[in-house]
Amino acid sequence: MAIISMFYGIIVSMYFFDNRQHKLPHIHVKCQEHNAVFSIPEGDMIEGDMPTKKIRLVQAWIHIHQDELMADWELASTGKEIFKIEPLR
Repeated sequence: MAIISMFYGIIVSMYFFDNRQHKLPHIHVKCQEHNAVFSIPEGDMIEGDMPTKKIRLVQAWIHIHQDELMADWELASTGKEIFKIEPLR
């Protein structure tokens, strides 16, 4: 697992070789006691729970960084080093 960004108490991670369970590009998001999985590039929450305001922040960040997220997904799904992505400001 690699943390790719942190903003507003939200930690965004991507796991290496994590293409078996969900079979689609996604990120793992933690915020306090909440955990969720979001699809990329769509930004849909496909698993977990999170407060609505935090969901909107994550979705906005995904929308802004779609290309970078997809590039990181391609790297991570083959076990290669991924890059940090700018936080939401």
